[in-house]
Amino acid sequence: MAYDKFNVLTSRVVPLPTENVDTDQIIPARFLKATERKGFGDNLFRDWRYDSDGNPKKDFVLNDPTYEGKILVAGKNFGSGSSREHAVWAIYDYGFRCVVSSFFADIFKNNCLNIGVLPVTVSPEFAEEMFAEVEKDPQTQVRVDIDAQTITIVSSGRSESFDINDYKKENMKNGFDDIDYLLNLKQEVAEFAASRP
Repeated sequence: MAYDKFNVLTSRVVPLPTENVDTDQIIPARFLKATERKGFGDNLFRDWRYDSDGNPKKDFVLNDPTYEGKILVAGKNFGSGSSREHAVWAIYDYGFRCVVSSFFADIFKNNCLNIGVLPVTVSPEFAEEMFAEVEKDPQTQVRVDIDAQTITIVSSGRSESFDINDYKKENMKNGFDDIDYLLNLKQEVAEFAASRP
């Protein structure tokens, strides 16, 4: 399944400074029965967003109209717990294209890169600076440049570099998952096969 291409993203951010957010909090297990990748965004952080009657909780950040954007800035150790890729499906389906944290669980980070969400690891100090800037001014924008591998707080100009391997970087830039990448090489594979005895 192809995803939106990711090159440069400039967006307001949604702050979620809670640490140790696991995949069951991102998408509760009872919503994992669906096999298609659509519709999961409705249940992103379901138990934090809604009460038992299905009413939005006003004090949760996704229900606060003050904050919006395509970048989620999360607390340390985001995406821990089970390996369910549905957690990233929910994040993508909700509309986030980038998640920023000072530490990600490895499996969650790899799932992000496979599903079209860019995980950006920053220093704890830079993460705190982002939270402070957004608290001071919810209109604060952040610019993520995948080619330069930089993340910048637009208002202050403060910037940090982030790591991403070349293969995943090219896939993100082209909107490819692993299957799309292989299909993109179909002609080259056919030519190579034809050249063999």
